[in-house]
Amino acid sequence: MAGSRFDLVVLGSGSAAFAASLRAAEMGKTVAMTESRVLGGTCVNRGCLPSKNLIEAARVAWDAGHPRFGGIAGASLPVDFSRLVVQKDEIIEQYRDRKYESIIGGDRAISVFEGVAHLNPDLTVSVGDEVLAGENVLIATGTRPQIVDIPGLDDVPYLTSDLLGTEPALELREAPASLIILGAGYVALELGQLFHRLGTHVTILSRSLEILHTFEPETGAAVHEAFAGEGIEVLAGARVRSVRGTADGVEVDLSLVDGDTTRAAERLLVATGRAPNSDHLGLDAVGVATDEWGYIKVDEYLRTANPRVYAVGDVIGANQGSQLATPVGAHDGGIAAANALGAELRAVDHSVVPRAIFIEPQVAVVGLNNREANEAGYRCSCRTVPMSLVPRAAAIRDTKGFVKMVRDADTDRVLGVTMVGREASEVIHEAAMALRLDARVQDFVDMIHIYPTMAEALKIVALSFFKDVSKLSCCAE
Repeated sequence: MAGSRFDLVVLGSGSAAFAASLRAAEMGKTVAMTESRVLGGTCVNRGCLPSKNLIEAARVAWDAGHPRFGGIAGASLPVDFSRLVVQKDEIIEQYRDRKYESIIGGDRAISVFEGVAHLNPDLTVSVGDEVLAGENVLIATGTRPQIVDIPGLDDVPYLTSDLLGTEPALELREAPASLIILGAGYVALELGQLFHRLGTHVTILSRSLEILHTFEPETGAAVHEAFAGEGIEVLAGARVRSVRGTADGVEVDLSLVDGDTTRAAERLLVATGRAPNSDHLGLDAVGVATDEWGYIKVDEYLRTANPRVYAVGDVIGANQGSQLATPVGAHDGGIAAANALGAELRAVDHSVVPRAIFIEPQVAVVGLNNREANEAGYRCSCRTVPMSLVPRAAAIRDTKGFVKMVRDADTDRVLGVTMVGREASEVIHEAAMALRLDARVQDFVDMIHIYPTMAEALKIVALSFFKDVSKLSCCAE
């Protein structure tokens, strides 16, 4: 099929690529997708789906041994990690078949070509022996684990977040007795708590003195306290000097604020961020520009510097206010495809994007935090309410965390919400819709919430702008 022509050639087959391809097919267009690893990209194969499966499994085991209620004795559940991996792989395969493989091929408008894609100067795409030509090209190649330059790292075996996938060479099939994690972002925190709850001794090394330092300052403190309470060691301000292999695993030499030290473990996990899959595409040959980190630059319509090339998803990084998140890429994929294929141009809007970290307590945010609001020029005010004042949290004996609301003092408009606590990833959507509709603080007060629910935290923090919420009677206003 050398020289095959399509209306749209999509590099990648993850969520953003599939959303774009499906939108193009709905418009009656033909699409070629390329994939160098496994159909479906990071989310279904190595990221969101397998991690949330195993996080929930670990929570079940942990809660059994650590009941919060008097009258219930703890029980130690036997954990067969290799069997957990098998059921995780089954979920991945079922989901990939249902949501990805079943909607391509045959007489459908979407064709998939396996191999590493490379852009040619004439804007054709080489994939193995195939040459694909398209009226437009959409780059949705995502990101990969970023590996930092540390003396000795190349000489020791280490894990990355790819350990959650189904590829035999990368997948971890036995839980280590001990684990050192380089990094303290969302991947490090989620995997750290997951393995700890399955019986691994975990040490997390954070370069920053405050974990989650780009969030509200209360966030990192609350997570650090919760992790310490579980027995997870988090070393803040840790500068790794070198790593080396030992007979029992690996040793890490590091510098802390109060001096140098060494930590040893059976396995090492590198979770120091993500890097864009843009460096081997041949972007220079087709005039596509990247930023200093290698993420592809796009305009508000997701066009690159070459008007026939669009880019979407994680590969564009924070350009146009985007975020490395599956739903952002999926949302924007359809917009990019329609823009590329002649529909009325639609600009992307990333001003309201809820995010969550699936640890316990969960972390969820939307909109601006206090610092960001001040930097944007707002005359803002904030209120923070501990979860101990939320009736639902007290009733279920899980009062870890807080809720914080950022308000524009001139208009009463809510600018952002941070919630750390049980079910925060669900509750944050109410706040996101409120921001989308330019809600005021009073709108949260006037909203009647089911009692008792975790969502009521939003009403309580809104009330805290006007009164002492520690003196409320149940759901009184």
